[in-house]
Amino acid sequence: MEHLGIGIGWRPEIAAAVEELPGVDWVEVVAENLCPGHLPESLRRLRRRGVRVIPHGVSLGIGGAERPDAGRLAALAERALLLESPLVTEHIAFVRAGGPLTASPALEAGHLLPVPRTWDALRVLCENVRAAQDSLPVPLALENIAALISWPGEELTEGQFLAELVERTGVRLLIDVANLHTNHVNRGEDPAAALDELPVDAIAYVHVAGGVEKEGVWHDTHAHPVTRPVLDVLAALRARVDPPGVLLERDDAFPPAAELAGELTAIRTTLSIRHPVPRSGSAPVARAAAPAAEPAVDPARQRLALAETTLLSALVAGTPTPEGFDHRRLGVQSRSLAAKRADVVARVAPELPEFLGAEYRRAFLAYARFRPMTGGYRRDALDFVRQLLDTGRPADAEVRRALRLWWQERAAPHPPTRTARLARAARRTLLRGARRGVRTG
Repeated sequence: MEHLGIGIGWRPEIAAAVEELPGVDWVEVVAENLCPGHLPESLRRLRRRGVRVIPHGVSLGIGGAERPDAGRLAALAERALLLESPLVTEHIAFVRAGGPLTASPALEAGHLLPVPRTWDALRVLCENVRAAQDSLPVPLALENIAALISWPGEELTEGQFLAELVERTGVRLLIDVANLHTNHVNRGEDPAAALDELPVDAIAYVHVAGGVEKEGVWHDTHAHPVTRPVLDVLAALRARVDPPGVLLERDDAFPPAAELAGELTAIRTTLSIRHPVPRSGSAPVARAAAPAAEPAVDPARQRLALAETTLLSALVAGTPTPEGFDHRRLGVQSRSLAAKRADVVARVAPELPEFLGAEYRRAFLAYARFRPMTGGYRRDALDFVRQLLDTGRPADAEVRRALRLWWQERAAPHPPTRTARLARAARRTLLRGARRGVRTG
């Protein structure tokens, strides 16, 4: 494995801080946030200094029942070549379900959801991984994810599942120690046992991130400081292997540069101490029989498609809890997904919180309760506004008019002209003035 050193997740909000932080050997950037023709100048400067940049995908859904989308793979490959990256990374997760395999509407989670650790799901995952590897110009590494929920009837532990995946495909691993801690709190899984079962020599690099515990559930927020239990899992991994790279992730509530530097120092300190531990012998895995020649319609894919669609529908469309799942945990996950949708829509369509004020979040969460995403977040914003207008909301006629114009400009088949954009900006200014007048009058 190529030695990477100590890195940090590059985000536009902390671009200047990342450039100034001492001892940063490499950075990771969300692949979907990169426009190949408009690489941020900050990343250009880092690359000129010899800092490696690795694209990290979040939307491939390689753990889904469908085969990987060729367009998404091509986009990952394009970014790897653009950045001259030694590898690309993604997640062992599904992010969408439904569609042709289940003859049902396509659903988008807008989030990384866990794959069942079954032999069926493993076989489908391995086929998807091989297809991805064949499409990418550089090696692929896959990340273990954090989860609030557990699948009933799982046949493999996390460590066994990852070990089988590596053995069958040769894929590399991106081990997130914060996610191991999350699964310890939320699903009672022992991080040490997972590390004992992992093929640690397949680790490409390691993620470290912060989170927060609420009502006995750990939320992997990437918006809080790294905690001591997460550093303890990093120490336990370091006792087993010297990882080629370790990266600090931060995606929100960005602290001052000094705090980021302090977290990087804590990571370096943890890695500097190694106390080897004897690896406990793990129980042998009872392997599933190899399938016969694959039929035209793969039963394993169909079974996985039905299971993932039923779960995702319960999470985003209000359908009943599937048998064997914890109803309370599914409720926590469902509310978490809706809250994330509200936050992301507010970022991609900042006019909506401006128009609606304090009413925005309540209205969006009510909308999201029974209306799943069917496309990206921009489509979600349009669907939300359309639903408001169709039901005669909000009560303020001026706000309703502004929302209607906003929707019409963005739902049109062609982008608005420069004149239309200027008129829109003028209307927003007038509306803000009118709203201030109502509050102060």
